Amino acid sequence: MSRFVRYRLPSQLRCRPHVSRGALKTVSYALMHLGVAMAVAFALTRNWHAALAIGMIEPMVQTFAYSMHERAWAKAPGAR
Repeated sequence: MSRFVRYRLPSQLRCRPHVSRGALKTVSYALMHLGVAMAVAFALTRNWHAALAIGMIEPMVQTFAYSMHERAWAKAPGAR
């Protein structure tokens, strides 16, 4: 028997068939990136208004770029 106990997610948190894993990954990345962007912007500006503005715009652009990057790698030779 394994030393590690495996837990199952409640059914409400499991990936549903109509939502792709890639979409969930992109959303979780966007939320994480939003927090990081606002924290860095605040550390540089010491202004919450500027940090919120930068924090809202930059992750949207970065998330789009990330999606395009993932697609390009998926189409690259040698991809699964």
